[in-house]
Amino acid sequence: MSKKLDFYFDFVSPYSFLAFEMLRRLEKKGLLSIEYKPVLLGGLHNLHGIKAPAFIPAKAKFMVRDCKIISEKNNIKFKFNSYFPIKSLNLMRGVFVAMEDDFLSHYIDQIFKSIWRDGLNMNDQNIIDKVLKNLSINPKTFSLRLNTPNNKEILKKRTSEAFEKGVFGAPTFFVNNKLFWGHDRLIYALDELKK
Repeated sequence: MSKKLDFYFDFVSPYSFLAFEMLRRLEKKGLLSIEYKPVLLGGLHNLHGIKAPAFIPAKAKFMVRDCKIISEKNNIKFKFNSYFPIKSLNLMRGVFVAMEDDFLSHYIDQIFKSIWRDGLNMNDQNIIDKVLKNLSINPKTFSLRLNTPNNKEILKKRTSEAFEKGVFGAPTFFVNNKLFWGHDRLIYALDELKK
């Protein structure tokens, strides 16, 4: 029987994408079950008073090269998005619509790949609409649903709950109530999962 791993993520984070690809491989082998925990990374940074790496020139430059090294090492098709940073607020709200309609893993997979494999400009609503149509989702209906007061509130609430648990970045993993931050800590989270 597979064990559960909580995966805190935001589509804006290339490291979340890389971790997602690694986790999905393990999930497909039946080694674990992913419990998706969507958060707004910018909101977490604000709550903690952290400046995002994307806004620190030396870190931003390093991140491009670092992600390339990680993707090559793990045989993950990856392209650093030239439109980075992507405004992920509505994309993240869409996760909750996908949860309600039972197409969560397909939605997460497609949005991540559109940004970090295909390099699409997911700041452009026309492109987002095309991606949604490819998932057989009506973009207008989807947009109305993700902008309901309840859906807006749930992402804020989940981000606040993550903050209260000590989550400060993405990706973050929780196993046995222990926090592991960063794609490079996934191996330690997996060790904890075996206990």
